[in-house]
Amino acid sequence: MNATLVSPLTAADRCDRCGARAYVRARLHAGGELLFCAHHGREHIPALKDLAEIDDQSSSLDETPAVAPDGER
Repeated sequence: MNATLVSPLTAADRCDRCGARAYVRARLHAGGELLFCAHHGREHIPALKDLAEIDDQSSSLDETPAVAPDGER
C-alpha cells in the first residue's frame, strides 16, 4: 500500500471489533475501511488480504520509547 496516501493511525482510531486502539487498517476494494487492534488484525487479515489493501502498523508496538536519563526531563 502506498503509505504516502494513508495517514498514520492515531490513539483516536479504534478497533471495529473491540474498541481497543487500532493498528491495522483494511481499505476494502469495494469501498470503506475496517480498523483492527493488533490481535483482531492478526485474526481477520488472512481472510481480507484479497479483498482489501492492508496497512499494518502493529510493528510500532515493538518499538522502545525513548527515555530521558535520570535527572533530565
